[in-house]
Amino acid sequence: MNLRAAIACAMLMASAAIGAQAPAPAPSTAKAIELREKLATQLTAIASGLDGVMGYSIVDLTTGDRMERLPSEVFPLASTIKLTLLYELFKQADEGKINLDEMRTLDRGQAVGGDGVLVELTTPSLSLRDYATLMVVLSDNTATNVLIDVAGMQKVTARMAAAGLPSLKLRRKMIDLEAARRGDENVGTPADVAKLLGVIYRADGLKKESAEAIVAVLKKPKNTALRAGVNPGIDVADKPGTLDGVETGAGIVYLPGRPYIFVATTTFLKNNAAGQAAITAASRAAFDYFIRLAKASEYGREIR
Repeated sequence: MNLRAAIACAMLMASAAIGAQAPAPAPSTAKAIELREKLATQLTAIASGLDGVMGYSIVDLTTGDRMERLPSEVFPLASTIKLTLLYELFKQADEGKINLDEMRTLDRGQAVGGDGVLVELTTPSLSLRDYATLMVVLSDNTATNVLIDVAGMQKVTARMAAAGLPSLKLRRKMIDLEAARRGDENVGTPADVAKLLGVIYRADGLKKESAEAIVAVLKKPKNTALRAGVNPGIDVADKPGTLDGVETGAGIVYLPGRPYIFVATTTFLKNNAAGQAAITAASRAAFDYFIRLAKASEYGREIR
């Protein structure tokens, strides 16, 4: 079987993977396959040219087609792991176990450094919902640790395993270097992060309003490497992450007519700026591909 035939077969087999309704058949014309091959070549060049290791999982939410590199390899996720905690909080709220509007006064013993503003404050009282907003928008590590205590670290990881996402493991609080030295890193595969985003996109196992609330928080303004590759005005629901030698970006791009999931993980980086640049380059390549599909007829003519 030649490369084009193999790609066409894989695209058709993937068509049932993700989508709110039964997905449309994946493109299988020579033109569509040619365009997809060009994107695959671009992505490979970006990953190969990075002084480090890059994995990715990009999912067409219209067809279920996936473009992946090291999709089953476990990477450190840095703050992107907070997606799992966000999901668990809203799931527990749906189950009546917690009230996201409950007010909690910050215990200064939970304050840690790194990203965020709570470490600079005294003893503010915030709703759990507002702690979650700080966790996502500012990647506030103190807010994250408050929420880990509320949701339960083991419950987060157990929920992911029960959802068929066993690689997604929340194993330490934020800025816990001793836990990291023990090997208790927060990890996951690009494929499982993409699947979690698909679960949120489809509101699988969540009340519709809870899924919408999660997406609304993730869409709030922030500067990310993923968003830098997407045209202004396009909604992106994402959560980046950064650690020494690690950069990640994961989100749903709500491109009208062709929404897609983009997950990129980088590690063993010589410098973090290079990891961010690679994520932006891959994000731009994916966006340029999907916007052509969104605007074009089946023959490739752009229809305005």
